[in-house]
Amino acid sequence: MAGRHIRDMIAAYGDRDDLKFRRAVQAIIQEEENKRHTVLARELRTLLAANSAVGAVDGPSMPEPPIDRDSSLPLARVEYPDRYINDLVLAPNVDVALKRLVNEVRHWPALDAANLPRRNRVLLSGPPGCGKTTAVSALAHDLGRPLVTARVEGLMSSYLGETATNLSNLFAFASTGAYVLFLDEFDSLGKMRGDVSDHGELRRVVNAVLQQIDAYNGPSLIVAATNHSQILDAALWRRFDAVIELGLPSPEEIRELLRRLLPAEGFALAQQYVERFEGLPHAAVEYFANSAMRHSLLEKSKGLKPADVEFALSETVDRPW
Repeated sequence: MAGRHIRDMIAAYGDRDDLKFRRAVQAIIQEEENKRHTVLARELRTLLAANSAVGAVDGPSMPEPPIDRDSSLPLARVEYPDRYINDLVLAPNVDVALKRLVNEVRHWPALDAANLPRRNRVLLSGPPGCGKTTAVSALAHDLGRPLVTARVEGLMSSYLGETATNLSNLFAFASTGAYVLFLDEFDSLGKMRGDVSDHGELRRVVNAVLQQIDAYNGPSLIVAATNHSQILDAALWRRFDAVIELGLPSPEEIRELLRRLLPAEGFALAQQYVERFEGLPHAAVEYFANSAMRHSLLEKSKGLKPADVEFALSETVDRPW
């Protein structure tokens, strides 16, 4: 099996096809992990991540995202993420759901051959700061695909009907290659059509979103994310093939985040305060860790001290999330 992937790597190198090269490397890494060759797999991941920027420049250029004719703003930005799903601290069910999705996307040709529908439209839902954007980035990286993030400020035009045109152009762009198209703040596009503030344009926007999602059958994976699932139009829910809920971190996840983010002496001090983070998102734990290390540096401490941890804890829990 590895021989085929090496052949694909050599062919991709000759074609200067960065995405094909990365997919072949990802497949080899997956095989090594399945064989429990974890050291080699980790080294390959590190090398691939370190050279991702070079590959993005040297590889074939992808089309420029379309722009809004009113503001001249691009409708999306293109990134090449470097974090893996295994790098994230996720609830077990979320971790499994994302990895199954990666495996499924890699086997889309087999599904097509069996006349089975692809799951190519996914909704991530959960409170702010719980890692939806990070999860999408890791999903794109594990798939070896560019992440194309829609810019809401570019999509929403002041001209009547232009937002629908922007959406059509964006989904047409998603058909030009195998990307992960990320619709962040999806509630701003899919708000309930019965909203009292709707003057007609909102209904047109939601209808346009429904039409584009329904009609899309291109090579990209469409991922939407919302912090406010309760205001999404009811008709949108059934348009998604999978809905993944990302919730607040459990005590075990908080402890693991602290372990990864802090040096050993800092973790030893901070883990006794795990219960203080209950009810706060993942972003709050990361904010705490950065605050503690920043305070330590500015105070010129030799290693994290209790005062650094206590300062960061107060700064974290006293602010809104």
